[in-house]
Amino acid sequence: MIGVALELFSRRSPDDVSIDEIASAAGISRPLVYHYFPGKLSLYEAALKRAAEDLAGRFVEPREGPLGARLLRVMRRFFDFVDEHGPGFSALMRGGPAVGSTTANALVDSVRQAAYEQILAHLQVAEPPARLELVVRSWISLAESTALIWLDGRRIPRADLEVQLVHDFAALAAVGACHDAELAALLREVLKGEPGQGPFGDLATRLVVLAS
Repeated sequence: MIGVALELFSRRSPDDVSIDEIASAAGISRPLVYHYFPGKLSLYEAALKRAAEDLAGRFVEPREGPLGARLLRVMRRFFDFVDEHGPGFSALMRGGPAVGSTTANALVDSVRQAAYEQILAHLQVAEPPARLELVVRSWISLAESTALIWLDGRRIPRADLEVQLVHDFAALAAVGACHDAELAALLREVLKGEPGQGPFGDLATRLVVLAS
């Protein structure tokens, strides 16, 4: 039932989806919906929670191979979710018209924290310095805002944005490393394992061309 509701809420505003429609799509009776949920608001909150769990899971990636390639796979899964659940993603990130801000904020924070912990795990850092925390959390916020803007017209190919966001991570880390010796040492270790044809190597090539 929650999966059906999430699919419907992902395509249309919750105000435009009725309990009768949800019950019909799920193949159950209207009273059975109310047996589990006192109203549409509680069902909508449950659907948003399912969406948050799904979205957080998109950041889970085996810690093998170059970091740039791992981040690119994460961004592809992230945009898969955004592409498939556009209105639902917007509702989750912006709170939605039918859900209280406390519930929405808690769900969004849980996604951000899960993403943050996954990135730190890939960097093999248990206690990040302040500058690294700033880089990672800023990048997660950038990914969110980029996806929301992309949904408004989809004027840039999503594949381009997936690569751009990986480049953004490298750029944010590089700027932070210029001001923090500990982050600089960590970045050097990461770059040792990056192939020239990977996302980070591609960024370096583009920057050289731009500078020339």
